[in-house]
Amino acid sequence: MAGKTVIEKILAKASRQEVKAGDRIWAEIDLAVVRDFGGPNVVLEFDKFTNGCKVRDPDKIAMTFDYQAPAKDLKVAQNQALCREFAKKQGIKNLFDVNTGIGQHVLLEQGMIKPGSVVVGTDSHMNLLGSVGSFASGVGTTDIVAAWHSGQLWFRVPDTIKVTVEGKYKKPTSAKDLTLKLLKEIGTDKLNYKSVEYYGETIDDLSLAGRLTLGSMLTEANGKILFIKPTGETLKFLKERCGEISIVEADKDASYQEEIEIDVTGLVPQIACPHTPGNVVPVEEVEGRPFNEGFIGSCTNGRFEDFKVAAEIIKKAGKIHPDVRLVVVPATMEVARQVLKQGLYEIFMDVGAMVANPGCSLCTAGHHGVLGKGDVLLSTSNRNFLGKLGKGAEVYLTSPATVAASAVEGKITDPRKHV
Repeated sequence: MAGKTVIEKILAKASRQEVKAGDRIWAEIDLAVVRDFGGPNVVLEFDKFTNGCKVRDPDKIAMTFDYQAPAKDLKVAQNQALCREFAKKQGIKNLFDVNTGIGQHVLLEQGMIKPGSVVVGTDSHMNLLGSVGSFASGVGTTDIVAAWHSGQLWFRVPDTIKVTVEGKYKKPTSAKDLTLKLLKEIGTDKLNYKSVEYYGETIDDLSLAGRLTLGSMLTEANGKILFIKPTGETLKFLKERCGEISIVEADKDASYQEEIEIDVTGLVPQIACPHTPGNVVPVEEVEGRPFNEGFIGSCTNGRFEDFKVAAEIIKKAGKIHPDVRLVVVPATMEVARQVLKQGLYEIFMDVGAMVANPGCSLCTAGHHGVLGKGDVLLSTSNRNFLGKLGKGAEVYLTSPATVAASAVEGKITDPRKHV
């Protein structure tokens, strides 16, 4: 019998049967999550479908309020209230309200995400949790209702592609640049409904924040899930938050649909130009293009080290360009406290940057700072589709270092000039 990939092992355990790529199986769900966006529809459909019955296991349910936090209008406020009332009625203790931050990051900090677990949620970027070894997937309203009611969902076991990344690069080139480069190299078609296992020295060297950055953009490559074996700082973090954990590893003779090797030696800062995340070029190729708003944050680059890199560049310059609006949003309250404690807020605010409460912020329309016609945004988020943040606007995706260096100059700037 051929060896098993990571996803085959996780779904075999969750379904209590032998599985292989292509099989359709029913799996036990360890955690089913809703946000304030999508969550109200799940609550209403669940009550309608079950005639107001109890959920199967309230301890395997979480609610996170991160999309519009705090509520921006009456409709949003009522939707959030609906979720709070449902949680109280059903005995759901894991409700993380508007003062906590981006759901996946909060769940991770709370020790609710273990390697080998099966997690579903109403967010297309749930799969970023594969960066710590969990099988996490974004699903629709009906799927969450089914998981709350039965504790199970069906999946088609994905084929797996093995990607080995080798090579060293120097700061300020970062995990975001690596992520964009891999997106460019692998493309947005090859990984459709695939599981990806990342290996190699370059991957092993990534911090927890760097792994989350890489994981958060798998959706933009159309992948189902990615896995990075928890090591070093990431393994320590998981043990501290989760207690005893068990790492799921692929067998040495696992069968892969394809194996890809990529060398990123000497990687330079990258940027995704409008209007697709895969439209990636080196920053130096588009230097000098004007823009008027910058954003540092999101589930892709909202960790402490992201703000630290940006703050160092801005502090050294002592200013940002007067034509640039810079928005800074930590992923979680835990990150915000660390940023505050280390004095980074003061650095940002001294140059006129706007610091907002933790949450998704400028990932999509519906948040403060959306764009008007003709506006150009440099963002550390993961999507730059036409109209996503404002009709008639343009969005570039890049690293915190590139956003900071560009904010200083008032035009797209290679961050290597500011280190």
